Amino acid sequence: MKDFDSIPALMTDLGVRAKAASAELGFASAERKHAALIAAADAVWTRRAEIIEANAKDLEFGRDKGLSPAMMDRLMLDEARIQGMVDGLRTVADQADPVGEVLTEWDMPSGLHIQRVRTPLGVIGVIYESRPNVTADAGALCLKSGNAVILRGGSESFHSSSAIHACLVEGLKAANLPEDAIQLVPTRDRAAVQELLTMTDYVDVIVPRGGKGLVGLVQREARVPVFAHLEGIVHIYIDKAADPAKTIEVVLNAKTRRTGICGAAECLLIHQDVAETLGRDVIQALLTSGVEVHAESGLEMNGTIAASADDWGKEFLDTIIAAKPVADIDAAIAHIRQYGSDHTDCIMTEDAEAAARFFERLDSAILMHNASTQFADGGEFGMGAEIGIATGKMHARGPVGAAQLTSFQYLVRGNGTIRT
Repeated sequence: MKDFDSIPALMTDLGVRAKAASAELGFASAERKHAALIAAADAVWTRRAEIIEANAKDLEFGRDKGLSPAMMDRLMLDEARIQGMVDGLRTVADQADPVGEVLTEWDMPSGLHIQRVRTPLGVIGVIYESRPNVTADAGALCLKSGNAVILRGGSESFHSSSAIHACLVEGLKAANLPEDAIQLVPTRDRAAVQELLTMTDYVDVIVPRGGKGLVGLVQREARVPVFAHLEGIVHIYIDKAADPAKTIEVVLNAKTRRTGICGAAECLLIHQDVAETLGRDVIQALLTSGVEVHAESGLEMNGTIAASADDWGKEFLDTIIAAKPVADIDAAIAHIRQYGSDHTDCIMTEDAEAAARFFERLDSAILMHNASTQFADGGEFGMGAEIGIATGKMHARGPVGAAQLTSFQYLVRGNGTIRT
């Protein structure tokens, strides 16, 4: 890894080059962008041994740093995960190009014809931790939406991200697109993050993807607009009309499939009428699967740990879940409003009215009914990949795919038309 004498100069150079690349990329044809992404996917698979070798260096760095098992899982790449990256790149490539899409159009009595059309945002800065696959996802989505991107991966994933980035650049070259359209900050120095957050002359939006510490830092210190979620405090409410078999299967998947992702369930709210029956069955299934359950009075059983006030509103990102009995659906809704993070929340019920009430009265970016919260992912929503999940209410919300990385402009056509 090269040392740089001046981080501000380095970042300014990246910004200048990204802005120039974005001007060209903004009108690049759908065919060239498609070709670049397919070539990048081919390069990732061809160079998978190099990527795994680079990842081994990152895993050693992570172990020396004392990363948790969940964080090490986020960091690890194998052939299956590399295949997932390849599939994501191809899926994004094959999607309809959002740039130039006419969102709506109308005629005015004055004789004007007006269109609202999707346009790129410009230059996007993506700051992320651990998960090196974000390099491919973010690069692909920004390219598809006509945006240049400056990627700043976590120190843990430095070598993996660099190897993946080289494949993306190979794709750009193959399609005769500017190589500066996808740039990776070539240093672990944290000063680079501080610079990126304030580069208002060059960067149009920042997308942080990582833990609470990173996202909180970005939201506090960025002068550039931010798409972000601070935490994934994901709740599952088990209603009195929940189907037992469905519920046990969904809860186990939502908690244990991958504990370190933002869609992993962190809190169970169980209707008091089924706490002694289905509730205990669910908790026993979790305990049997190796999950540490922090249970409130009414759900405690052999193997659980007594829940404390600190367990509510906590993102464990580990094989730990909190469980609490609630009086009814409205008590569950009140708990989620107080402790949730507006990310993803789920209801398990066969009562359509209860599901409708849950959907109507909660304002999370993603609400689910009888489905694992691990589906809170742009790829699973048909977006091919996501650059992150936004929980704010301005511009983008939920999984941020290529379409969410666009703005719009008005194209107004007349025929010598004047205003009287």
